[in-house]
Amino acid sequence: MFDKRLRHRAIAAALAFGLVTGCSSSSDENSATPVLPNVRLTKAQRSHIQLYTVVPVGYRQKIEAPGTVDFDNDQATSVVSPFTGPVTRIFVALGQHVVKGQPLAAVASADVANAVAAYRKAAVASANARRVAVADRDLAAHNGISEREAAQAQTDAASAEADRVAALQALQSLGASPGSGLNGIIRAPVSGYIVDKTVTPGQLLQAGSSTAFTVANLSQVWVLAQIAPSDLSQVGFHDAALIDPGNGTGPFHGTVDNISATVDPNTRAIVARIVTPNPGDLLKKQMYVDVSIDSGRVSTGLLVPVSAVLHDDENLPFVYLALPDGSFARRHVTLGYRDSQNYDVTSGLASGDKVVANGAIFLQFMQSQ
Repeated sequence: MFDKRLRHRAIAAALAFGLVTGCSSSSDENSATPVLPNVRLTKAQRSHIQLYTVVPVGYRQKIEAPGTVDFDNDQATSVVSPFTGPVTRIFVALGQHVVKGQPLAAVASADVANAVAAYRKAAVASANARRVAVADRDLAAHNGISEREAAQAQTDAASAEADRVAALQALQSLGASPGSGLNGIIRAPVSGYIVDKTVTPGQLLQAGSSTAFTVANLSQVWVLAQIAPSDLSQVGFHDAALIDPGNGTGPFHGTVDNISATVDPNTRAIVARIVTPNPGDLLKKQMYVDVSIDSGRVSTGLLVPVSAVLHDDENLPFVYLALPDGSFARRHVTLGYRDSQNYDVTSGLASGDKVVANGAIFLQFMQSQ
């Protein structure tokens, strides 16, 4: 009885092993990727393809990035009111071109009135002191007063003149003149365009803190390109850049002059600042543009023409490699940088390999038959 049970268990184990083995073989057969045969061409067919020998080649990458236009802040000035008071009149409009010293707005200000009064007092005191000094010098020459008294009169005149000059400088710092009345005039500190106007008639301005206008020279602007961290090593100072607004007005040519030391917390990109001339003032602040930077750094790689690279049913890239026996075999590759004409193949090929540059699609068709 004991031997019979052992035989039954052995037979059951053998059957189970057979079932498992059979299932495994069937699964392997179904999952196996079919191996495609190499392609062989006739002499006439070979005349329709072109081979390319893979060798290490030096190249410069083009870094594509989105960007936005900004004022050249080295040539844009915020105009702050130098005095306190309400705006009584505005002389310019947004977008208007102005020259240095041109009036922008008038402000009714006690600061100006006080400065004018202080200057006039100082001017009168200086004139009086100067007359006294002249008279005392004449008296001293005729022994009417002592030399000491005459010298003191000269000192008083010099002191009064210094007070007048200081009062005049204080008046000029407000953009006013000795003939100014109650109104102070805000003037353009530089020539350029009014690109921002934040005041309205009647608005109360505070001296030294109220920004009234922004004047910018638009003949040159900044373009802030958002560089991906993976491309950062290829971007350097003085690299040439091409800016395309996408509206038919470009392209514009610029140069990288600054690379941010921090990462933008919102985009996780690094900002490269490009300085570009702006003929016709066609680039406007906050305009979106496409940026292409020509890297100044030379990279080396195995370049193959774009036409040589195909993709299989799983979308994996491959090329057709010419073999010594005259046939052509698929060789899967890993692609790196691409420009308009070439791919950099980072793995799958070696220097000296020959790949089909033109006619690869024909080989793919032949292999699928």
